[in-house]
This record gives sequence, C-alpha cells and structure tokens, in this order.
Amino acid sequence: MRVLVVDDEVRLADGLRRGLEAEGFSVDVAHNGVDGLWLARENEYAVILLDVMLPGMSGYSMCRALRDEENWTPVIMLTAKDGVWDQVEGLDTGADDYLTKPFSFAVLLARLRALTRRGSTPRPVVLTVGDLVLNPVSRDVSRDGTRIELTSREFAVLSFLMRRAGEVVSKAQIIEAVWDFSFDGDPNIVEVYIGHLRAKVDRPFGRTSIRTVRGAGYKIDADG
Repeated sequence: MRVLVVDDEVRLADGLRRGLEAEGFSVDVAHNGVDGLWLARENEYAVILLDVMLPGMSGYSMCRALRDEENWTPVIMLTAKDGVWDQVEGLDTGADDYLTKPFSFAVLLARLRALTRRGSTPRPVVLTVGDLVLNPVSRDVSRDGTRIELTSREFAVLSFLMRRAGEVVSKAQIIEAVWDFSFDGDPNIVEVYIGHLRAKVDRPFGRTSIRTVRGAGYKIDADG
C-alpha cells in the first residue's frame, strides 16, 4: 500500500518513511503543503499522514482542498498542537484521525491499518442524517429547516455522532474525540450531553434519532 507523508520536519519524515517501508508500505514524502497537495492529486494513496503546520499551505488547508475536490483518501493529522479545539478543527476540515507529537509508532501503525481497512469512503464536509444537517465550518445545525442553537460541546458531540451515523460509538470513543485523551472525570458526562442533544434536536421535532444501545454506547440514525 502506498502512503504519503507530508511533514516539514525532515528527520521525522525520513524516520516515518523508513519505518513504514520496513512494514511493507511504499512511501512518498513532501516537506510543504503545496508539494503535498500536488502529490495527493496526482497519485492514489491508501493513507495520507499530514502535519498541520506546513510552509506554503497548512495541513488544514490541504485537507480541506482535497475534500472540496471529493478526494476521500483517509488522512491522519500529525501535530504538536494538543488542544481539544485544534483536534476538532482538524476533524472538521475532513481528517479521519489525529495524532499529537510525540506519538508511538506502534499506535500510528494501528490507526493507519484501521483506516486502510475502512477505505476511501465519501465524507462530505456538511453532515446530513435524515433531515438533520450540521455544517462544521459555519457551525450551523438545523432540522427540517429549523435552526438549532447548541453549545460548543453539544455541537462537538453531535458532530462526532453524525460522522459515524448508523454506527455504535462508546462513551470512551466520544470522550477521546470530544474532550481529550487524558480526561479523568466522570464518563457519565457523556450521558448528560446526550440528554441535552435529545432535548434540542429530537424531542421538539418528534424524533428519536439519538439512540442508546444498552451496554455498548450510542448511535444516530436517519430514520429516527
């Protein structure tokens, strides 16, 4: 499988190339966003490993450009920025996963393999589940044409559910995606936010799209 590494840290990019080649991958490397975007347009890749802070064009801009062109190659963002909203911005531009530097090469490999199993499926920037519409860029949410006001955290939880519409996601997955990897509070906080969302996006419209799957987690369905 062919992988594109886009990172301006030459030593890191070279280390990733050598490590991935040792695992059987074919690897191309670019050290700026402009060259990375050109390579991504000209070649087919199983996964793109994309740094956020790049000369010429940021990783966010490169990922958004690919998605605007309906290029759905899986993207893993690599960055030294570890803030929750930095992660949210990366995912909202169309990235599939997010790793904070320094990271374990073993973890990177595991996530890379998971994405290659999933393949290049369409992931439009504007999310739609039935008559529920969420725009990550303008941060607008509406149902049946009616605008819905959400807090930032409610918006992040709903966005995560809608990106995985029809899939069951656990509390741990929601916490990792919406809070952060080191969250040590009460995991039942997820139930609180699910309750808030149901009160805003489901009940006023006579819907039950956000469902609890006993012992497993939650999922959102279009037929709710």
